Amino acid sequence: MDRPNFLLEIGVEEIPDWMIEPALAHLRKAFSDLLSKSKLAGEVFWADATPRRLALVAKDLPAGQGDAEELVMGPPKSAGQGAAAGFARKQGIPPDALETVASGKGEYFAYRKQVKGRATGEILADALPALILGIPWPKTMYWTGKGGARFIRPIRWIAAILENQVVPFEVAGVAAGCVTHGHRRFGASGIEISIPDYQDQLRASHVLIRASERRQRIVETLNAALPEGLSIRRDLELLETLTYLTEYPTSILGAFDESYLSLPPEVLVMVMRHHQKQFSVERADGSLAPNFVTVMNIPADPEGFVRSGNGRVLRARFNDARFFWQMDQNKTLAARVDDLKAVTYQKQLGGEGSYWHKTQRNVELVKELGGGEDAQRAALLAKCDLTTEMVKEFTELQGIVGGLYCRAQGENEAAGRAIYDHYKPTSMEDSIPSTLDGQIVALADKLDTLRACFQIGLVPTGSKDPFALRRAAQGVVKILAEGAVDRPLLPLLGGDNALETFFEDRARHWFREIQGRSYDEVAAVMAAGWSDIKDAGRRLDALAAVRTGPDFEPLAASFKRIRNILDQAGSPGGTVDPSLLEPGPERDLHQAAEALRLTGADYPADLAAIAGLRPLVDAFFDKVLVNAPDPAVRANRLALLGAMFSKFSKIADFSEIVTS
Repeated sequence: MDRPNFLLEIGVEEIPDWMIEPALAHLRKAFSDLLSKSKLAGEVFWADATPRRLALVAKDLPAGQGDAEELVMGPPKSAGQGAAAGFARKQGIPPDALETVASGKGEYFAYRKQVKGRATGEILADALPALILGIPWPKTMYWTGKGGARFIRPIRWIAAILENQVVPFEVAGVAAGCVTHGHRRFGASGIEISIPDYQDQLRASHVLIRASERRQRIVETLNAALPEGLSIRRDLELLETLTYLTEYPTSILGAFDESYLSLPPEVLVMVMRHHQKQFSVERADGSLAPNFVTVMNIPADPEGFVRSGNGRVLRARFNDARFFWQMDQNKTLAARVDDLKAVTYQKQLGGEGSYWHKTQRNVELVKELGGGEDAQRAALLAKCDLTTEMVKEFTELQGIVGGLYCRAQGENEAAGRAIYDHYKPTSMEDSIPSTLDGQIVALADKLDTLRACFQIGLVPTGSKDPFALRRAAQGVVKILAEGAVDRPLLPLLGGDNALETFFEDRARHWFREIQGRSYDEVAAVMAAGWSDIKDAGRRLDALAAVRTGPDFEPLAASFKRIRNILDQAGSPGGTVDPSLLEPGPERDLHQAAEALRLTGADYPADLAAIAGLRPLVDAFFDKVLVNAPDPAVRANRLALLGAMFSKFSKIADFSEIVTS
């Protein structure tokens, strides 16, 4: 079949753009789960949204469930015919309709009940109200009175159509129908829709329901708005934001006075991006042009009102930025260090809770990480821009402003660059600081944040992480993995067991989810030590390369056997007594294991050498009885296996490898 035959549209007041995609993912999964649970064929064709509507289209839904047979268990046969008759009466059937079914607990009376399938429309009508109100939102609101339905915004209409029939249900006093509404200003109201024509009907009413179509229209109108020689400064995040802020986007080019270009490009771009949701424009040489592109939610701006209004607001913001820049230069960053005593970092730290105290701790951590004078100077000044008027007004510029002010005030360029970058990476897609000094300062800042928060019990739980500690920890792991700082992580965690466990999880996440490594290889390498992130990465590379060899997985299976033997024996210690070794496979394995020297520098070669022991390990297990009757011989053989396991598990614990 492969044809859409169900449509759900939930019309609402404007939803914040950043909440839409998670809500759509939940809606898609919840509807798929509903079909599965109800034993209905069909699948979600697509789910999409604009700020004013969530929509889902499904295909190949049947008219109803198939009939089914349900086995209803009754009393045990040993209970007698009286119990059977009572069970039959309860089911509304004669006793002779019962049968006997054997189970693990004996024989039971049972009845095979024929269950007639329900109509798909009936199932959807029952389930959709809870499904809609079950969409999780960061915040919800009442609009029908306290104790009523809660949703991200008031629901204004619902369209629910199966084939060409309305699915009848109600949510918060809003009855489902077959009517939608177009663009708030330029569209029609009360549009009766059909599934095949749904997108075209909305498009004719200035609503592009598919995000991909809105995104494409933004890109096309952006390019059309620019004269030759100018281009948009690439900003995929802003593009996504605008895609979910609009229903019918159109781009227009505006301009501002060239005198504002005396301000740093970072300031101008931030004002345009964060405060005005505008794209910056570049000249052919990459320099900033005195232009902006606004994406509006209307088809056109023939009178130029949108262009002039955006330009007027932008001009006011640029004037603010220029005023703050000039005013802030009256006091250097170095003169602002003591001002940090009045800026609270974390009040639960008590007397150590100001940004001045955090700065002192950061400087000490920079020294511990081997940072020189430039890195220490950067750590001392990194938080001083929090006291500037520029950052108070434009908080998104913290760190960046510090780096720019360092340059303007004649501070060391290396220190300024480190300050500029020290909040990086802000996500796993973001780059790490570009210099060693920047990496050291960023590590110190993030590590102090984590140590301080864990010290006062501010530990992330479940999905809640109000202080973005997971992001900070992931940033530490990313810097250590990709940067020039070569330090093990555990000694930097202040002996906090909870923090160590937290970082172990972040390291595992890095290797498995970010780098896409095999889960058993990650388990094997981390079991041998994960504190040195770079080293663990090199061991993972070597393990993946050697694993394809013919000897590796059989050897891993043997190591799993060795670990089981040692665990059953209580992990005995002791040293090997060569005089108790039998000639043949036992002595051969011991001599080969003793002779094998791991370099610790060439992991692929070390692993290949270990894999080369496979024939000797196989022969040992084929010919030698580990649990020998003689206690001394048995203990010696366990010591041999224990010594091998310990020596060769320094690269990876091979027993963690999943073998076929």
